[in-house]
Amino acid sequence: MFSRAISAARPAANRALRSNSSPSKLRAFSVTPRASSGGHGPPPPGLFGPGAKPGEVPGIADQSTGIERLQYLGDAEGIEVFDTAPLDSSRIGTKKDPILVPSPASERLVGCTGSPADSHDVLWFPLMKGRQHRCLECGSVYQMDYYGEEHHDQHHH
Repeated sequence: MFSRAISAARPAANRALRSNSSPSKLRAFSVTPRASSGGHGPPPPGLFGPGAKPGEVPGIADQSTGIERLQYLGDAEGIEVFDTAPLDSSRIGTKKDPILVPSPASERLVGCTGSPADSHDVLWFPLMKGRQHRCLECGSVYQMDYYGEEHHDQHHH
């Protein structure tokens, strides 16, 4: 968000420097109009709590936002929001038969404890869609089983 604000202010700053205007003619950053996306892109997430009533101390249901609120609402409904089930540790994954890690995102953190389970300390590594990753401790190979939606417009402006 900060980088978007800076990039929105950059053209005005460049014009001001080129025109050699006096400092009194320059607008302060605080009064520069906010850059809007013009209705492009996804709407902002609606994961905001109602806030506390005056004179009350807010609880988690009142003040939580974002992922914390998503997890709280999921717990209240009895829905497990995040997949925390352990991966298959009965075998060591190979390049031809890797351990598949289900994921709705194109990147996920994976923790390997070896095979059999807990045969070494947890080693965390990022797993990306379309790539295999080998654990440096036990040599087990992991590959993402991506089931999310394909987004081809991630970088359009």
